[in-house]
Amino acid sequence: MLDHASRRTFLAAPLALQATPSTTPTIKTKVLGRTGMKVTTVGFGTMITSDASVIERAAGMGINYFDTARGYQSGNCERMVGAALKPHRNRIFLSTKSNKEDKEGALQELETSLRELQTDHVDIWYIHAKSKAAQLTEGRLEAQRIAKERGMIRFSGVSTHAGFDEVIPAAIKSGAIDVILTSYNFTMGAEIDPLLEEAKKAGIGVVAMKVMAGGFRRIKPGDPRYQTFKRDGVFPAALRWSLRNPNVDTTVPSITDHDQLDDNFQCMSLGYSSGDATLLSAQRDFIRPLYCHACGQCAGVCPKGLPVPELLRYAMYAEGYGQFALAREQYLALPEAVRSVRCRDCGTCAIRCPNHVAVASRIMRAQEMLA
Repeated sequence: MLDHASRRTFLAAPLALQATPSTTPTIKTKVLGRTGMKVTTVGFGTMITSDASVIERAAGMGINYFDTARGYQSGNCERMVGAALKPHRNRIFLSTKSNKEDKEGALQELETSLRELQTDHVDIWYIHAKSKAAQLTEGRLEAQRIAKERGMIRFSGVSTHAGFDEVIPAAIKSGAIDVILTSYNFTMGAEIDPLLEEAKKAGIGVVAMKVMAGGFRRIKPGDPRYQTFKRDGVFPAALRWSLRNPNVDTTVPSITDHDQLDDNFQCMSLGYSSGDATLLSAQRDFIRPLYCHACGQCAGVCPKGLPVPELLRYAMYAEGYGQFALAREQYLALPEAVRSVRCRDCGTCAIRCPNHVAVASRIMRAQEMLA
């Protein structure tokens, strides 16, 4: 890790000089399933990045897989990513996503993505944020086939935040999906591991996201956990936890600044340790009432019709990621009938989270912040 003085000198140096062996750890790559692409085991998730210099520096350091989506930052993310990576496009791999359900709408959105990204193709195009097998529709799969034929994409993918137990088997069965992008972090049970192994055996590349489990770190002096969590170390430990799995080809942690980039970059060289396990055990206890595992058990349960998983995610964006604007934008996109409901008006919450998330208090927190 560079100190602040040397960081200023480092950032002023040309990008080509920043990737020398004397200043960087060892870069590790894996082959991403049947795509044949050799991707760095630590990639770059751009969803909440606002500083293009971090993206460009990451490419100069040797990170070669960058992930974005049409909907990130109201479409502005792709434009920033395209500008930052244009000088490096011939030596990096780029993915984007669409959640359009119809074939023509998806293809039109892909055309917009290519224009904003300043490229004639993306390496992976994901069907975005699916939680049910039925959501891998023939229309979306056909859009991916057409996009491949036209040279707009090289490989097809699907991303899943929840419902991996349905989506991963469906992706394998389809024979049409080349890459799976899935939530994978230290809070998840072992039930996902056999599915990742099956995907690898089927030749499907595996990319892990949400590896920091929400990014919650707001510990104040005086809290007995302060001495543990004030140190940097919990989140690199979380990244190393995901990297330890041989069936994970690469990861796309969100990176917002140069300090995070340095920490994550070094994780390619460092193995998962007993010290990491101790840190993550304490972190798991801390975030238990805060972090939604996206298991889907609360979907459709609220008698008032609240989209509970979505509201928990918005609270995470605001308080875990520190992205209040993103959280409020998505909250305000909900129907007025949903936004008018207040949890405090119910005497008893109908949700019983199997993972012990404090659902009612988290949603009330989201409503207080975002309504």
